[in-house]
Amino acid sequence: MSALPPKQGLYDPRNEHDSCGVGFVVDIQNRKSHRIIRQGLEILLNLDHRGAVGADPLAGDGSGILLQKPDALFRAVAPDSGIDLPEEPDYAVGAVFLPQAEAPRAVYEALVERIVREEGQQVAGWRTVPVASGILGPTAAGTEPAVQQIFIARGSGTESGDAFERKLFVIRKRIENEAAAEAAPDLDDFYIASLSCRTIVYKGMLL
Repeated sequence: MSALPPKQGLYDPRNEHDSCGVGFVVDIQNRKSHRIIRQGLEILLNLDHRGAVGADPLAGDGSGILLQKPDALFRAVAPDSGIDLPEEPDYAVGAVFLPQAEAPRAVYEALVERIVREEGQQVAGWRTVPVASGILGPTAAGTEPAVQQIFIARGSGTESGDAFERKLFVIRKRIENEAAAEAAPDLDDFYIASLSCRTIVYKGMLL
């Protein structure tokens, strides 16, 4: 990186930094609504100029959305995966990217489940997330992960609320650190986008 010019006039080199297009949509009265999601997607559409499109016109820098845990949705779809969810707020959901190949994927699933149990929580089950692979460009399609959600029931030794959220943070950090320390297979294809009893992240290498 070349040296920046010195501070002069209205110019200050401290303002030279990377930035990311971020938008926020909230209901000030904390009412959940799909309208908020639609408005969030509209923000993404209006940030098209921030897509940093290169040789692959469908890839860009990727995009994502952070939202409150959609309890009603999960209760509707969880039984299809054989998952019996505890009452809200006593369960968490993790958004996990895994290798497509079955053998390394099983390694990470076992690692995640082991650490969840070692930290006194219960694995309620895994859900395969429906994806629209057809919208991906060739760059992203070549490295597309298997997208899974893990549901974790709060253990009896952990208090609800902030204590549960802190425990989930510990679980995530342990998983990431142990995966790296063990040089687990296809490590670049493993990523926990979120793990929380309150929120979830959806993201992808798409515009």
